[in-house]
Amino acid sequence: MPRKAPLLLLAATALLSTAAFAQAPTSVKIGVLNDQSGVYADFGGKWSLEAARLAVEEMKPQLGDMKVEIVSADHQNKPDIASTIARQWFDVDGVDMITELTTSSVALAVQDIARDKKKINMVVGAATARLTGDACSPTGFHWAFDTRALAVGTGAEVVKDGGDTWFFLTADYAFGHQLEKDTTEIVVQSGGKVLGSVRHPLNTADFSSFLLQAQASRAKIVGLANAGLDTNNAIKQAAEFGLVQSGQRLAGMLVTLAEVHGLGLKAAQGLVLTEGFYWDRDDRSRAFAKRFFDRTGRMPNMIHAGTYSTVMTYLKAVKAAGSKDAETVAKTIRATPVDDDFAKGKVLANGRFVHDMYLFQVKAPAESKAPWDYYKLLRTIPGDKAFFTVEESGCKRAS
Repeated sequence: MPRKAPLLLLAATALLSTAAFAQAPTSVKIGVLNDQSGVYADFGGKWSLEAARLAVEEMKPQLGDMKVEIVSADHQNKPDIASTIARQWFDVDGVDMITELTTSSVALAVQDIARDKKKINMVVGAATARLTGDACSPTGFHWAFDTRALAVGTGAEVVKDGGDTWFFLTADYAFGHQLEKDTTEIVVQSGGKVLGSVRHPLNTADFSSFLLQAQASRAKIVGLANAGLDTNNAIKQAAEFGLVQSGQRLAGMLVTLAEVHGLGLKAAQGLVLTEGFYWDRDDRSRAFAKRFFDRTGRMPNMIHAGTYSTVMTYLKAVKAAGSKDAETVAKTIRATPVDDDFAKGKVLANGRFVHDMYLFQVKAPAESKAPWDYYKLLRTIPGDKAFFTVEESGCKRAS
């Protein structure tokens, strides 16, 4: 008997090793679900899909024989369409993880489905902090930014610079409501006052009535709690109404490099904004941006770089776990520090990726020395200051 025990132990170890090897995935399918034709098409869109493909190509040498397939779809900023696609992907098409998910109402709906079906979702393009707050999920993650980080960055800095009275132009859905709420809290905490707000439908072509109300408020700051083409249209029409010339200032609460490029420096100069990535920040970001530019002809914003990061992080976790079981992969993601071409940081128990954010000011045309040279850095916002802690977030369901 004493001689047989080691043999039994060896046999058990061999069986465990064989089982682990058998469970290792031979293929993974990732879905990029976002707005590819509407108001957020440049904000994320097909450029996020290219970022995901770039991540897969660059991870390939580390994955051995594992096959990775990318699928994509346009949710048209409609939660019902996004939900139908997500169910089809999870139930029929064998998709293991969905990422990008621009538009907060869409991201909240898909995260609910992913949680119920025990699948991974990694949100990049949606902003609402509820994703890692009251709507958090054990298999859900929020990556590039959120409404809290934008408020801490842009809101606090503008008040500090004398912009102590605010009026909001707010997109009338979950993202806009949350961004207005979070920014209001930061403005008030910083000693400012909110004089009022008006809500506009998503993808608004005519901001005239909303801008007239902003003008009538006489607030020093008109906060644009919107994004994408809505922000661009509001800024262009504000110039036509002479808001800035009359002494009011615009604060773009969610503006990225894509929107600045669309506006041009003449229209966007002087805007203060918060992003989690800028292509010209350091050697590593410049190297990534060059690879992205070579395949797309444009520089990435934080949504594109963040999508690259979610795909890299997910594939690394699958490889490390030897499994694509959602709960196993989610635990691996939470336990592993992130250090890639997008950012460096940690993932909290509620799925919030905590990393530094950056406050930028858009350069004047004369200050720009080259194409895409749009930002000057005002300050770095440490991740633990930018984002809620798990306790502050209100998350009750994450493991």
